[in-house]
Amino acid sequence: MPRSEVLFIGGRSGVGKSTAAEALHDLLVAADVRHAVIEGDFLDLAHPAPHVEHPEARLAERNLAAMWARYRELGHHRLVYTNTVSVLERDALAEAMGDDPVVTAVLLRAGDTTTADRLRRRSGGHLPEAQLAHSTRTARRLDSAVRGDVTRVDTDSRSPVDVAAQLASLVGWVGLRQPVDTADPSTDRG
Repeated sequence: MPRSEVLFIGGRSGVGKSTAAEALHDLLVAADVRHAVIEGDFLDLAHPAPHVEHPEARLAERNLAAMWARYRELGHHRLVYTNTVSVLERDALAEAMGDDPVVTAVLLRAGDTTTADRLRRRSGGHLPEAQLAHSTRTARRLDSAVRGDVTRVDTDSRSPVDVAAQLASLVGWVGLRQPVDTADPSTDRG
């Protein structure tokens, strides 16, 4: 089976991570590119928060390992993974995948005005001020803490389809032949 590849999409709340991942999913489906999408925010979404109450449990990483193993059993080798801080935790997340993936990490960015508009739409017209303040603090933290090999992609004034096209270009998954498993001669496509 081909080596795994993962695209980690991180960024502040309201930047468009999930929307970009959905648009990328649609683009990859249209190009018949085998892949999986995992919303990392849901891998340890509980109350009390497991990452706060039991950080040693590393629940998100363990759940990712279990899910990715099932996708691999089904022949998937490309993963789109969204999570606010995935670009900071990419080494641990890649290790949790268990198969030494090729990693591409992207930090999506948007200004406060764009983010406020998106958060307002998401919450049905009301701007959650506390969420915007947290998002702003997170944006500063991410911008200063990510490594130099993380690609920054601005989403202000861009459609999700446009952002998805840039993400697809970064990983190079569109326009390539599907890899051949050389261990299985029945998969040879000539």
